[in-house]
This record gives sequence, C-alpha cells and structure tokens, in this order.
Amino acid sequence: MAQGEAQQHPIGIYLWVWFLLFVLSVFSYMVDYLGFEGYLKWFLITLFMLMKAGFIIAVFMHMVWERLAIICAILVPPGVLVVLMLLMAIEGNYTLLIRLEYFFQ
Repeated sequence: MAQGEAQQHPIGIYLWVWFLLFVLSVFSYMVDYLGFEGYLKWFLITLFMLMKAGFIIAVFMHMVWERLAIICAILVPPGVLVVLMLLMAIEGNYTLLIRLEYFFQ
C-alpha cells in the first residue's frame, strides 16, 4: 500500500457493531428493570459493559486489524493490573476476616 493511501473498511461492520452495542445496552437496562439483585445483577452489568468495551476497542479503535504485538502491548498491561487488583482484594478480605476474628472473640 502506498504511503498516501488509507485502508477502507465496509460500513456494514460499523453498523453491525452499533447494533450490537444497542442490544447490549438494552440487556444492561433490562437487568435493572427486571429487578435482579446481588451478585447476579453486578455480574451481568459488568459482563455487558466489558463486551461493549471490547467491541468498541476492536472495531472503532481498529484493533482487529492491528498486529499481534500492538494488541499485546495495549491489552496485556491492563490485564496484569486486574490480576493484581484481584490478589489485593483477596488479601484484604483475608486481613479483614482475621481482624474480625481477633477483635470479636
């Protein structure tokens, strides 16, 4: 490809993703409308949010058409941060339970 040429993607891909984003948003609102409670509600809302973010990153930020090295350079660091946050949450929960057991014996 010459330096001045730009790659064109079919508009149908973008319209399809817009439709999927709309459907996922409707599902997210339905979770609240139908009255789901507790962990199920937050799991479903988080799942739909992550799916929408994935579609936006993949198509509108053109990550689908990038090389694997660029994809890994952008997506691996946030993934590592999520794993570290989960480890800190587990440790924090353990510390809280130990303190509650010690102070309220």
